[in-house]
Amino acid sequence: MIGPVMIGPSSSHTAGVVRIGRVATKVLGSVPETAEITFYNSFARTYEGHGSDRAIIAGLLDFATDDARIRNSFDHAAAAGLQYSFRSVGNASTMHPNTVKLTLKAGTRQIEVVGESKGGGLINIASVNGFRADFSAQLHTLIITAADVKGSIAFIADVLANDDCNIATMNVSRKGRHDVACQFIEMDSDIRPLTLDYMKSLPYVREIVYVPPDISL
Repeated sequence: MIGPVMIGPSSSHTAGVVRIGRVATKVLGSVPETAEITFYNSFARTYEGHGSDRAIIAGLLDFATDDARIRNSFDHAAAAGLQYSFRSVGNASTMHPNTVKLTLKAGTRQIEVVGESKGGGLINIASVNGFRADFSAQLHTLIITAADVKGSIAFIADVLANDDCNIATMNVSRKGRHDVACQFIEMDSDIRPLTLDYMKSLPYVREIVYVPPDISL
């Protein structure tokens, strides 16, 4: 299998981990000030030997998969003021073998992202803030947190269609009936700032995060 252009040793344990960190930083909106990092299963057993610890820190600093600074990412994190801690859980049978959970803070904002490294540098963002996500970060992605209002999904899809945005995948997760819901929408093209601002102004929308495609593959 042809993998990504990367700093090794492993496309799954290094490059994929960098990409998960980069996506989490985009969801947060900035390089985090603090990061709690939990590795699961295979990651938990091998993260030091395969450089997954340096890789995740590099991703949180928004380094690309082929950035030579990955090797010294701990030093760059210190310079950037990023404080972090590692935890490992070696036997989580319900989770993908290569899973990492990130709890990130910057200012008053805090998020939780769970990512899975699929091999060859490919990833799946499994959840964001407890909502099931399942997006690849290879397309333009909107994360829309909104009240669980009847017709809201159809209306947002119509707004995107009128902006010539073709929806590739959509996953909707909610905490309960008429509670907070989260839409994860992957699109083939970018969205205009005016359209994004309009969607943010909708009374039932609480937050919209735009995640650009990760072109580091």
